[in-house]
Amino acid sequence: MAGVGAAALAADSILLEPNLPHIVRREYALQRWPERMNGFTIALLSDFHYDRFFSEHPLHAAVPMVNKLRPDMILLTGDFVSVPVTGDDAKGALAAEPCAEMLRKMTAPYGLWAVLGNHDDNTDPVFVTHAVEAVGIRVLANQSVAIEREGARFWLAGVSDVLSGTADLETTLHNVPANEPVILMAHEPDFADEAARFPIDLQLSGHSHGGQVRIPFLPPLYLPELAKKYPMGAYQVGALPLYTNAGLGTVDAPVRFNCPPEITMLTLRTRQS
Repeated sequence: MAGVGAAALAADSILLEPNLPHIVRREYALQRWPERMNGFTIALLSDFHYDRFFSEHPLHAAVPMVNKLRPDMILLTGDFVSVPVTGDDAKGALAAEPCAEMLRKMTAPYGLWAVLGNHDDNTDPVFVTHAVEAVGIRVLANQSVAIEREGARFWLAGVSDVLSGTADLETTLHNVPANEPVILMAHEPDFADEAARFPIDLQLSGHSHGGQVRIPFLPPLYLPELAKKYPMGAYQVGALPLYTNAGLGTVDAPVRFNCPPEITMLTLRTRQS
């Protein structure tokens, strides 16, 4: 019986849970959010780590799920590809093209936006950026853009990969008026300690995969650098709200336990004083 139970657990961790995304809904009331944009929705996805054997399957399942949610905007917080275990790192970037072809099937009236992650940066960031932007997904690299609706607006900001040492919030926010709300995409969630020093209203991240394997009553077996403090879910870092998405794909081992692939559906409203 013990052997049967172990086999069933292994099958669930490898064959079932990694391929069945679930939807997490969160609502944020933000002090500076414009009332005319109350109810604005964002679908957040992260860490695709595309390959045609494993991580393709949760992404394939997620696309119609996201479209059914009908978000106003879709944000993708990096790691479209994986650094290969062996061989030329740059070859890992080639997976960005089939990954982007799947992502382009998602639609939202205010578009699809992305930042790169550490695996993207460590393979060929120029190739990954071109592949993603070729299908109409805008990649923000230390940049901010104004998103407008009904005479109101907020700023969508995205920093370059933090682990690469090139993330620059001062450059990212230099054209943003001081009194207007900012939503920040940063691949690594622990960057919130730095972002909390700036006038940012919400940070959205990935990178951690939630640990992939979460045994009850124990910490995750492995968390990468800059995802150890804020590995999954909602946090408050000083005045800055942070949400860390658990990712869609897997890396190193195609296993998830008690940590399914995640689609986060965020609804933004004005905080009533």
